[in-house]
Amino acid sequence: MEVDEDLEASLLRQFNCMLTTDKEVLIKDLQTLVGAHLNEHSARFYLEMTDWNLQAAVCAYFDLQSFNKLPQMTFVKDITIGEGESVPPSTRFIKTWRIQNTGEDGWPSGCSLIFTGGEQLGAPSHVSVSSLGAGEVADISVEMVSPSQTGLYSSKWRMTTAQGNFFGDTIWVIVQVDSGGTLALMQQMVNLKELGSPPSATQSTPTTTFANPFAPVHLGQHQVQQHPEQQEHQQQQQEHQQQQQEHQQHQQEHQQLQHQHNVNGNFQIQSQQPNEISVSSPLMPSCQQDADGDIGM
Repeated sequence: MEVDEDLEASLLRQFNCMLTTDKEVLIKDLQTLVGAHLNEHSARFYLEMTDWNLQAAVCAYFDLQSFNKLPQMTFVKDITIGEGESVPPSTRFIKTWRIQNTGEDGWPSGCSLIFTGGEQLGAPSHVSVSSLGAGEVADISVEMVSPSQTGLYSSKWRMTTAQGNFFGDTIWVIVQVDSGGTLALMQQMVNLKELGSPPSATQSTPTTTFANPFAPVHLGQHQVQQHPEQQEHQQQQQEHQQQQQEHQQHQQEHQQLQHQHNVNGNFQIQSQQPNEISVSSPLMPSCQQDADGDIGM
C-alpha cells in the first residue's frame, strides 16, 4: 500500500513537470507572478527546488520571503550636474542619484546597484553601495560614456542584495546624445571651480609675509617675518638716519652758540663807549695856580 502511494506521488510530480519543458518560460512566468524584483538566478533556484513546478515554486518563494524581509529603497532625485542637458558623442560624464532607506531596518551588507536593461553606456555592470540605516540617505555616482551616434538612449538600474534579490525603486537613465551637448562641459567647469576655490577657514594654509625694507616703520603695526639680509639693511638705514639726526642737532647747537657769542660781543662794545669821554673840554680855558695860590686863567 505504501509502495502504491509513493508511486502515485512520483507520477503526480512527473505529471506536473510535464506541463512545459521550456525552463526559460517557467523562469519568466515565475518572475511575472511574484514580481520583477526576482532575478533570473533566484527564479531558477526556486524552480529547481520544486522540480520545476511553477505553483510549488511560487509557494516556496512566498514562504521564504515571509522569514526574509527585503530591504526598502526610495529614489529621491537625480542630482547629476547639468541634468537635462544633452551629451556630445563619445564623451565621458557622471550620473548621480540620491536614494534613501525608507524601511524600518538597516540594509544588509553586500548591496549593490546593478545594470538590468537598456543601453549600458560604458558603465560597470554593478556598483557597490554601503549599507544604509533606517532613514539614511546616500548619493550614488556612476561614470558613463555616451554612444558615438546621436540619438536618445535609456538605461535601467536596480538595487539588489548579496543573494541577488532586487528591492526598491527602478532607476532610469535617459540620455540625449547631440553634437552640441553641454552636459560634460558643465561638469568640467564645476570641477575646475572646485579646484580653484580658496580653502575653507578650518583648513587654511599659513602664509609668510615679507615687508618692504625701504618702507617707513610705523609703530603699532604687527611685526612680519623678514630675511636676515633685509633686517641688516634696515638696521643700517636706521643707524644712518640716527647719525644724520645727531649731526643736525650738533649743527643747531653750534649755530646757537655762535649767535649767543655775537650778541655778547656787541653788548661789550656798546658798554665801553661812555667811559672813553675826555675830562678836559676844549671849550674851557686851562687853569693854572701860581705860587701865591691864586688861580690864573
